[in-house]
Amino acid sequence: MPLDLSQHPCFNDALRHRYGRVHLPVAPDCNVQCNFCDRRFNCVNESRPGVTTAVLSPHQALAYLDQALQRDPRITVVGIAGPGDPLANAEATLTTLRLVRDKYPNMLLCVASNGLNVPQQAGELAALQVSHVTLTVNAVDPRIGARIYAWVRDGRWAYRGEQAASLLLDRQLAAIRRLKSLGVLVKINTILIPTVNQDHVGEVARVTRELGADILNCIPMYCVESTPFADLGEPTAAMLAEARGAAGTHLPLMQHCTRCRADACGLIHEKMTDQQTTLLQSAARQPLVPQESRPHVAVASREGMLVNLHLGEASQLYIFRQQDGGYEFVETRAAPPAGGGGARRWEELGDTLRDCRAVLTTSAGSAPCEVLQRRGIRVVMMEGLVEDGLRAIYDGQDVRAPLRRDHVCTAGVTCGGNGMGCG
Repeated sequence: MPLDLSQHPCFNDALRHRYGRVHLPVAPDCNVQCNFCDRRFNCVNESRPGVTTAVLSPHQALAYLDQALQRDPRITVVGIAGPGDPLANAEATLTTLRLVRDKYPNMLLCVASNGLNVPQQAGELAALQVSHVTLTVNAVDPRIGARIYAWVRDGRWAYRGEQAASLLLDRQLAAIRRLKSLGVLVKINTILIPTVNQDHVGEVARVTRELGADILNCIPMYCVESTPFADLGEPTAAMLAEARGAAGTHLPLMQHCTRCRADACGLIHEKMTDQQTTLLQSAARQPLVPQESRPHVAVASREGMLVNLHLGEASQLYIFRQQDGGYEFVETRAAPPAGGGGARRWEELGDTLRDCRAVLTTSAGSAPCEVLQRRGIRVVMMEGLVEDGLRAIYDGQDVRAPLRRDHVCTAGVTCGGNGMGCG
């Protein structure tokens, strides 16, 4: 059944009082640092990109969506817009979109991105029937872009100055071409920055229109304290009108934007309510993945009776499951060897333990904790009987003293230990 594209309130001003949208905040990381952006804090009274009350896992986001739709059936669009960049968090973003598409096949899906990673993911976005992609293009001249972006990170490499701006621009233009070849609607967001790009918005519209962009949204910069552009001030109404007039000679304009938060929900003009905030916070406290899909618990142990090994020292992990009111040993699984390349070792361990809801260990470095918890595997540090730890996990209880340990090794490269657990 074809999607009804006429129900997208961001692309049709006449619909914004009838149809709503919900943004699912599943993308915390960003690969571009803009000189007007600071995502480190949240204020419930702020309405701007980069702000969210909580970051959700894909499964938490689906549960939150279920409740949001029950509360507000006007929602016809699910978007992912941060608080970082959705495709700097491609795994979480694409997983979320798949979950939503499977459960709500007629829902409109959209993504808002800086464009850096869009060309390589455009095919997947189209396959998921993402009907609208918003690209934030603030300059089509690297000399201007160099003033806007502090750095651009592409994989392991970080770029600055005009080199960074040129890389980002090349990817953005390639993204427009690729998305249009796949039949995806493209909206351009341009942040109007006084003295920086205020006379450049018409050129952004001209260049992006030549590649097939469908609509442009010229947004006045929101001044955020502590950012390099904090003292520039917001654009005046006259500046905004002039920039939109120049852009409007090339592209249709969206003029009803409210600078949506990364967790926006409801009609475009509505602010987040206390009830919506509570709903989001409640979703963030739920298990990262459905527990029924993770029946096992892994244990770092020398003999399978006691939790008595640092995670980095474990060459194998004991796997248990709940069975007939008790706990049954299932098997041992080899752990990836030490020295396997930092985070890659822990990603491999995450694959090995993909059916486990938790791992019990006496201690663990910050790197494995971060990777495993992102994969939905709870890292529990404790000492004592395996059975006591299993009981706490399966009963949904916190592991309490004297079982619990609170030590996480954070020494990193300065560590003088055996190097087994900080990878």
